[in-house]
Amino acid sequence: MSTIILGIESSCDDTSAAVIKDGFLLSNVVANQAVHESYGGVVPELASRAHQQNIVPVVHEALKRAGVSKEELSAVAFTRGPGLMGSLLVGVSFAKGFARSLGVPMIDVNHLVGHVLAHFIKAEGDENKHPSLPFLCLLVSGGNSQIILVKSHSQMEIIGQTIDDAAGEAIDKCSKVMGLGYPGGPIIDKLARQGNPEAFKFNKPHIQGYDYSFSGLKTSFLYSLKDWIKEDLNFIENNINDLAASLEKTVVDILMDKLKKAAKAYGIKDVAVAGGVSANTGLRNAFLDHAKRFGWNVFIPKFAYTTDNAAMIAMSGYLKYQDNDFATIDMPAYSRVSLK
Repeated sequence: MSTIILGIESSCDDTSAAVIKDGFLLSNVVANQAVHESYGGVVPELASRAHQQNIVPVVHEALKRAGVSKEELSAVAFTRGPGLMGSLLVGVSFAKGFARSLGVPMIDVNHLVGHVLAHFIKAEGDENKHPSLPFLCLLVSGGNSQIILVKSHSQMEIIGQTIDDAAGEAIDKCSKVMGLGYPGGPIIDKLARQGNPEAFKFNKPHIQGYDYSFSGLKTSFLYSLKDWIKEDLNFIENNINDLAASLEKTVVDILMDKLKKAAKAYGIKDVAVAGGVSANTGLRNAFLDHAKRFGWNVFIPKFAYTTDNAAMIAMSGYLKYQDNDFATIDMPAYSRVSLK
């Protein structure tokens, strides 16, 4: 008998639902929220309201595209946290009610674990290669920068993480300083492709071990801009591409330096990247370069699996279903938590 999992993701500002059958993805639907663009960031209250409007049609569309009826579902997986509490409550409450109405198990998923396990999503017609255990995963997003030792789908260890700002957060803030739009990541990526990454130098932190720090880079970028603008009021406009390329290179260098050290220390050749910043072209190119230089087997997710999506939640739910690892009705959403 087939195992069919419905996954629901609502941790931030994207409402998503996906269906996985016997490990293969049948559908992955995402509803974005453009309302936040004019505010320069996600507004939690607006996000939760939009989730309430989107969740029923998104789930309906995911089931429709998968060609699956709700009665065929084996379980409902949902993002329990971390994330925005208001957004999470919409998805968690819907998942609990939906699962109870169908009489099927509920499976709670850690959002960060979901990003890591996105590498195990399979789809018809794809190569469907995935890392061999154990492997290292660099998880980089607007809220997280972590190096994770993945021993199994249920056993992961954070061996390095940011002590202040995340990489994506630093990029967004530097983008905002330059007067660019939100989110800053895709904008910086596009501009960087036309710039010289060696044009400007910014401070890199000296943190022991495998931890990261990006607050110093953000400060260095801000004060450097102030000095340059004193000499040329149009400095940003005249150097926008080079600034973007130099900023991107600095962030990527910081990320890859620690990851390279960790891979050597742990003797691991299978190295993966996950999270929203893994969509960045410079970071993807760096992974391919390190594969050639150090003999890594690198795993880079499809763009559809980099940002918040329910496919990774459904995949995580599918793996937990195999272990009979189910949630109880009294499990609350949580806004902050590490891997577990």
